[in-house]
This record gives sequence, C-alpha cells and structure tokens, in this order.
Amino acid sequence: MRGFVERFRKGEDKDAFGRDFLVGDQLVLQVNALFGLLADIFGSDRLVLRAGKLEALHLMRSDDVRDRVLALERIVFEDPTIEGRPDFEEIPQILDELQSEIAEILARRTVEEQIEKKIAEKMQERHEDYVREIRLQVLKEDAGPDNAQTLKKYAELEILDQKSLAKSALEAFRPRSIDEVIGQDRAVRALMSKIASPYPQHVILYGPPGVGKTTVARLALEAAKKLKYTPFDETAKFVEVDGTTLRWDPREVTNPLLGSVHDPIYQGARRDLAESGIPEPKLGLVTEAHGGILFIDEIGEMDLMLQNKLLKVLEDKRVYFDSAYYDPEDPNIPKYIKKLFEEGAPADFILIGATTRDPSEINPALRSRCAEVYFEPLTPADIQQIVKESAERIGVKLEPGVAEMIADYTIEGRQATRLLADAYGIALYRINSNAEAGEGSEQPVEISIADLTEVLQASRLTPYVTIKASDTREVGHVFGLGVAGFLGSVIEIEAVAFPAREKGKGQLRFNETAGSMAKDSVFNAVSVLRRLTGKELSDYDIHVNVVGGGRIDGPSAGAAILIAIISAVEGWPVYQNVAMTGEISIQGKIRPIGGVYEKIFGAKQAGIKKVLIPQENTSDIPPDIRGIEIVPVATVSEAIPHFFGDVDLRGENLAG
Repeated sequence: MRGFVERFRKGEDKDAFGRDFLVGDQLVLQVNALFGLLADIFGSDRLVLRAGKLEALHLMRSDDVRDRVLALERIVFEDPTIEGRPDFEEIPQILDELQSEIAEILARRTVEEQIEKKIAEKMQERHEDYVREIRLQVLKEDAGPDNAQTLKKYAELEILDQKSLAKSALEAFRPRSIDEVIGQDRAVRALMSKIASPYPQHVILYGPPGVGKTTVARLALEAAKKLKYTPFDETAKFVEVDGTTLRWDPREVTNPLLGSVHDPIYQGARRDLAESGIPEPKLGLVTEAHGGILFIDEIGEMDLMLQNKLLKVLEDKRVYFDSAYYDPEDPNIPKYIKKLFEEGAPADFILIGATTRDPSEINPALRSRCAEVYFEPLTPADIQQIVKESAERIGVKLEPGVAEMIADYTIEGRQATRLLADAYGIALYRINSNAEAGEGSEQPVEISIADLTEVLQASRLTPYVTIKASDTREVGHVFGLGVAGFLGSVIEIEAVAFPAREKGKGQLRFNETAGSMAKDSVFNAVSVLRRLTGKELSDYDIHVNVVGGGRIDGPSAGAAILIAIISAVEGWPVYQNVAMTGEISIQGKIRPIGGVYEKIFGAKQAGIKKVLIPQENTSDIPPDIRGIEIVPVATVSEAIPHFFGDVDLRGENLAG
C-alpha cells in the first residue's frame, strides 16, 4: 500500500494508480482471508509456530502483499525453500492455487476430524467394555463362579434336601446282615467262601429274579470287610450297575464302564485343557470300584464286545487310554494326565455278575474266569418267613393266613414285601377312616385277609401255583415236571382211551403246541406200552393232552406221558401227590434229564409228596432237601408201583 501511496504523491498516472489500488486492495483482502482460514485450520498459535519453522514468520508480518503471498506459499505447501516474491500479475494465479490447496487441506482436516471423533467414540466404548470386564472378573474372583441366580437355585436345593419321605419298602424290608437272608443258605455259604478269603474270586450269580442276589452280594462285602484276612478294607466300595444300561461307542467316544478319553475339540475336555489341545481321560466304574466289588446286574445282557474289553481289564487290573491328541513331549500336560496315558488307571476289583439267564447263554470266556454260585427259588415257607420278619421290622401285626396267602401269589421275595407294603397302606387307610368316623384312632395296625385281598384284586394277580397236589387218585391224570430258566413247575398230563370204532383202526392224538420232542415221547410211550401190556394200541382211540397247551422243551415228560397212557388204557387210578420226570426209551429205561434241582422245588410248591427222577440224576438231588421224598428209578417197571400200587402186568421188568 505504501508503494501505491508514494506513486500517487509523485504525480504518476492517476488512472493507472486507481486501478492498481483497487487490484491491490482486493489482493490484500484475499490474502487476509486465506490467513484467516489457516488460523481457523491450525489455530493462531500453531500457525505462528508453523510459519516460524518454515521461515515465513517475517514475511507473514510484512506490509508488502507480495511477501505475505510468499509466506502463504511456504506455509500452505510446507516448503521453506520457495524463494522470490511474485509479481502482482502472478499473484491472482498463485492465490487460486493456494485456495485450492487450502480447500483440500480443509476437506482433509474435516474428514480427519470426523474419523478422529469416531475413533474417540470407539475408544471410549472399548474402554468402558474393558472396564466392565475387569469389574466382572474382580467380582468373580471375589465371589467365585456363583451369581445371584445360581445362589438362589442352590438355596432351593438345600431346602429340598431338608425334606425326605420315609424309607421305601425295599429299604425297610431289606436284610441288614448276612444272617437275615432267608432261603439261600447254600448260596450264601458258597458266595462267602469265594469273597471272604485272602484270595477272593470273581463270581457269577445265577438264579430267578427277586431271590436276593444283589442283597447277598452287598452284605457279603460288608461281612468280608470285618474279617482281618480279606484284602477288603473299610473304604472298599460296592459299585452297582445294571448291565442292560451299559452302552459304549465303538469309536471309544464314551464308555462309562471302562472309561474314555475326551478330546479337546469335540468331546468337552476341560476348558483349560481344550485351549492347550490336551485330551482328558475320564475314569470309569472299574476304577471307581478299585479295591472293592463291581456288581453288574443282568451281566448276560451286556454287549459281547464290552464283555471282552472287561475281561482284558480283569487280567491287567488296569485300564489303558490312548488318543491321537496326546503328545508325550508337550510340557503343558498335567502330571495326572501324563500318568494315566503312560501307566493307565488302577482297576483291581472283584467282579460279581448276576443273571437270570441259563449258564449256557453266558459268554464262555467270562464264565471261565469266574466261580459260579446258584441261588435257589424261594419256597412257600421261605416267602412266609420273609413276610413275617418284614412285618416285625415295621411293627405291624398279621392276621392268620396273610403270610400264607402272599406265598400263594408269588415266589419272589421282592414282590412279597411289595404286597405286604401295599396291604399295610390299605390297613392304615382303613384305620384312619374309622378314626375320622369316631371309632377310635389308637388301634394297632393289623393287616387283614380283606386288606390283602383288596391289594391282589387291584393288582390283577393270580395264584402263582395253580396246580395243587392231593391225596386222591384219578384215572388218566399224571403230574410231570418242567423247568423254565431257574424255575421249576408242575405239568398236568391227561390221557383218555376208547375202543376203536373199527378194530385195528384206532387213532392217536396229541396237542401239537406241546412241541415235536414231546410228540416223539408219546410215540416212544406207545411202543413201551405195547411191550409192557401186550395190547395192540391200534385197537384204541387214544388222546393225550398237556393241560393249558404249554410247550414242553425236551423229552423229559416221556415217562409221565407213559404213565398217563397206561392209566387210561388199563383204567388204573393214579396217585395225585406223585410226580415224575425223565426221558423214556423204547426199551423202557428212564434216561437222565436236566433241571432236576429246579423241578424238585417246583414240585414242592405244588404240594407234591413224592418225585421220581432218573437214577442217573441221583447226584443232582439237593443234600438238605426236606418235606418231599425223592425216588431214583432206572426203568418203567420200578416207577409203576409208585403211581398205581401193586398191579398185575404181563411180563417182567422191561429193562431186565
């Protein structure tokens, strides 16, 4: 501006001066405006500092617009090497370039400010989240894994634990010592001899359901722990499991019996192990039973492959684990996992298996490693004693005949006590109902026949033994003996004989449902009858029937069928308190059969007084049998007098 004024004073071209003055004034305004923008962008203080670093501070304070434009160039382009003041003619173009650059700076600064703002917001959010996580972690460290909700559920469980019902019927009636077991003296002695020893053996218990196999096994361990010479200490466990529930995956993903390995990816290893890629072995029941007894009920129902794996454990007395994820060189593996993979888990226990199956259906490899103990079917007298002693345990009286009535409806001790418990509930309900009616509430609890009858009718039960022996005699009616599993039963065999309508054209009929072997026994009996009496059976129409249509498994009813046919043809009455079992040969010999022990008990339940068995089965007679006469016979001739008394037969001893 001073240059303009000096030129004006010197009298130079006034018009040109006016034009220059106007142009110069506009340039000054533009330059000032640009400096104002830079001050807004950088701030006044920072703008001065920036100008000082770029050696533009003195130019920025100059009165010459050209110096100030040069200062703008150095500041905007950040280049202190820009030299030379621009001419007035160059200034408009320079200002345009500066305006474009400043606009770009301003736009960039605006975007950066927006980004910085968002970054600041995100940083604040992250900071708040981080602080929140730290607080939660501190709370967890101080309070543990529980929170208000889990603590509430824990309190609810504690309250539930304070409530309990009375003992179940099975717990109340269960024997508390080995001496209280009823009807299994031989089985108890046999099991104790194998368990209560310095060298206990693995055992398989055979027998029908409800006769006390599980109870005796549990009490046997308790008795063995009291003896100094047994390897069982006070901490020995009785681990019980049902063989029907034991399942395993061929991929070894799970095996509750032997144990399995949970890999760190798919099978839920512990979190700290999974994060390190370390597999975790899960111990099974065989390790839990270490030092004690592993009791497997219904062991015959187990998977055959699982049985074979169990046999391996019985031999090694350890369980070994393997996993593709296990790296023995990994320094992060805990010591216990390393020990399990390298040495296995201890599994030194005594196996007691129980089954209702026939021994022939059990894995031979398993049987060869186990001693075998057979439990006997309970007799009516045993059931009565169980009922009476159970009634004493709960302090209840029995009306005469109640125990005997229960014995008629079951041969299982478990079901007998269940019926007693049901009748006890009926009696209590009856007494309380009478008390509400004003008939007194201090009556002692007594189970009556009516109470038990109501239970039996509600349960739709029928007497277990429907065939009853008697002291009478009857033509064509004979008792044979059969066995199913471990339970013997009495089979009713009846026969009728009529003269054929046309001589020599008689017919023989037999119900096909009894089975082909029983039918063969009928033909054998017919041949023996002809040799015995000399009569032509073709002169008779003979019908042989097994009452109830039961299937006879095997030829053991042959001798009884022969007696029935003889009685029908000759008209001789048969004693109805005698039964017979045995295979008949066409020469009249009585051949040995199986299941003698069970058949004798079945005969006792039916009230049979005398049982005839093959002479070759003499060794199968129970040594302590009481209440029934056992007669071994070798031929039909020896058996006939026991059914008919003294009779006059044509011919002598058929086997003689």
